[in-house]
Amino acid sequence: MSSLLAHIPESLVASAFHLLLILVVALAVNRLLRLATNLLVKPAASQARAAQAREQQTRTLSGVLYSAASKTVWAVALLTAVQEFGINVTPVAALAGLTGLALGFGAQNLVRDIITGFYIILEDQYVIGDTIQVGETLGRVEHLTLRRTVVRDPRGALVTISNGDIRTIANLSRDWSQLYVDVQVAAEEPVDAALAALEKVASELRADHWWRDLRCSASRR
Repeated sequence: MSSLLAHIPESLVASAFHLLLILVVALAVNRLLRLATNLLVKPAASQARAAQAREQQTRTLSGVLYSAASKTVWAVALLTAVQEFGINVTPVAALAGLTGLALGFGAQNLVRDIITGFYIILEDQYVIGDTIQVGETLGRVEHLTLRRTVVRDPRGALVTISNGDIRTIANLSRDWSQLYVDVQVAAEEPVDAALAALEKVASELRADHWWRDLRCSASRR
């Protein structure tokens, strides 16, 4: 083994060591980023809706920040590692900057998506787990990034919405909600009889033990 190592150029050994060091540092920084972003998460102190929503909001913000920072770390690590192969990254970085500037003019929608996504998270408009309606799309938020919102609709389909396309949001999970029920009554039927039937059904619902316990639990939250 020692004779084999003796035939390996020292420069190659040094480059391999540097690459390994870059990998270890990148992994360590990502680990520190994970720990730092986890500190942003505020565990719910109770089962109250506000406390649960606050925890979900901080978890969403933590995940978005970690994802962006981690990608930056790996990009820097890759540029640093490339130099070990004798490649000058300055022209590459300059070219990447010019390319990014050119793409920036054509990627206005992407910039708009990211800015809108930032305000969605910052203003706590909705978080993962909320039921929202955006235009004709109604469903539960399953994934949220700065660029897109992924909703699972009542059909079970995953619907991806660009954040920049979101103009009006209806959050059906916050505080309380209403249910509208349309009841059709034949023209020849007396209105008083229909109202009496509706009142009877509503009274039975209010008297139902399961519904009453559920309503009291929701009001305490």
